[in-house]
Amino acid sequence: MAGIVIHKGNVAALNRVNVDTDQIIPKQFLKRIERTGFGQFLFFDWRFNSDGTDNLNFELNQPHNNEATILVANHNFGCGSSREHAPWALQDYGFQVIIAPSFADIFYNNCVKNGILAIKLSEDEVELLLEKADKGVYELIVDLKQQTVKDDKGFSASFTIDQYWKEMLMNGWDEVSLTLNYETEIANYEKVNA
Repeated sequence: MAGIVIHKGNVAALNRVNVDTDQIIPKQFLKRIERTGFGQFLFFDWRFNSDGTDNLNFELNQPHNNEATILVANHNFGCGSSREHAPWALQDYGFQVIIAPSFADIFYNNCVKNGILAIKLSEDEVELLLEKADKGVYELIVDLKQQTVKDDKGFSASFTIDQYWKEMLMNGWDEVSLTLNYETEIANYEKVNA
């Protein structure tokens, strides 16, 4: 995984509450065993009409959201079942940062474990970002080291994150790669205790 220290990207606004994981990645697409390839099915029931054409009323199908790497959503994003496929689909689609006033706990943990920075901001801050992003191309700068979210028009907010997850995300580690950092010590232990 690539680490996140500073991420500058366009914002897509999804001004919906209680977006559950079955809307993020519907159950019929969970048969794949790889972590990739899920982006094409992200928000499938909202993104596409029944005939397979793009739903032009859906937020992510708006032209100014084509290159978005930051998703701003509303309360309780990622609720529902605990499927890890939801962050895989968001990441495969291109999102590296998700901002909301609140997340479902399991979804939040699945995000940070898979390299997506999930940021909780206040309701007022999120409402302002949703409003700005809804008007057209809107760019944010997320600084994980400083724990800030800014734009070039005066918006600035701070966020908190557990130091463990901060280090993991900044270094691009998952829990397996963190363990591999101690490969020499593990090998020495195994020699002594064989």
